[in-house]
Amino acid sequence: MEDKDLMEKELLTIKGACDLYLHGTLESTTAEVHQAFEDALNTSLDIQNKIYNLMAEKGWYKTEVAEQAKINTAKQQYANQ
Repeated sequence: MEDKDLMEKELLTIKGACDLYLHGTLESTTAEVHQAFEDALNTSLDIQNKIYNLMAEKGWYKTEVAEQAKINTAKQQYANQ
């Protein structure tokens, strides 16, 4: 398996962990449990950011620049709601 494939799998795994920790944070019933989930979430988000930055640096995670017309349309759409 190539490095790119491994990094993609790692990114998907950490994104899944972030989702679980977010829901744990939102649904926790005590301050201690909330803090534990929040700490785990913040650590996972930091790891996710590092993986993303490394992949972007290597050209393995390409992003598109949004067209200004599409941005304006979305802004207008949500402003009217």
